[in-house]
Amino acid sequence: MAGGVRLTVRKVGNTRNVRHPLRPVGPWWALALLAGVGALGVWGSDAIGWPAGAGAWGGPGHPGAPTLAGWLDWQPTLALQQPWRCITAAWVHLSGRHLVGNLAGIVLVAAFGRAAGCGGRATLAWAGAWPLTHAALALQPTLGHYGGLSGLLHAGVAVACWQLLRGGRGQRRAVGAAVLATLVLKLLLEAPWQGGPLRHGPGWDIAIAPLAHSSGALAGLLCAWACGVGGDAGRRVPRSA
Repeated sequence: MAGGVRLTVRKVGNTRNVRHPLRPVGPWWALALLAGVGALGVWGSDAIGWPAGAGAWGGPGHPGAPTLAGWLDWQPTLALQQPWRCITAAWVHLSGRHLVGNLAGIVLVAAFGRAAGCGGRATLAWAGAWPLTHAALALQPTLGHYGGLSGLLHAGVAVACWQLLRGGRGQRRAVGAAVLATLVLKLLLEAPWQGGPLRHGPGWDIAIAPLAHSSGALAGLLCAWACGVGGDAGRRVPRSA
């Protein structure tokens, strides 16, 4: 154009598939968000003393009051009649510190899974491990109540490790092996088969249930294997030029 300035924009490479590795999108982050938001919602209902019916155990600040948590936590005597507890138990927390610790954990597991390349198959495996983690608590019928995200967190870590071991190479596979070995060592040290179902760990104001950690990790690995996480069928095939 006469008297003007011509601007030339050159397209460099294919930028359609460029994504930040930790951008909070995709099914893996969506499942993590469901877990975290559900926990916050149940805690909030208990904090305001929202009654959900008789027989529930009291929430924070309202001891003995009927609350939503009592309809959602894991109770072995009600597992068959109220099967939703295998899912909703993850949203029940027994103290503010318990909730904050698990919310921090869900963010870390979400980021770890995203960095590991967890997609649809891995998310399906994590979702499948969710109810299995809590159903396995029936192996300890003396555990009268259970609530928390810790079992689900261990399942997520196990799935992400499987993704790295099966779908990764070199350094990524080594990271998956190292994290999985650390997870196994942690579970062995907790030894859920020894003593009672509850333990009082340092830094916690509640008793923890080691079996939930072990059942979560085992359920995560089992579901990852069943869903073909990291296998050839789940790998992305590059487009031809």
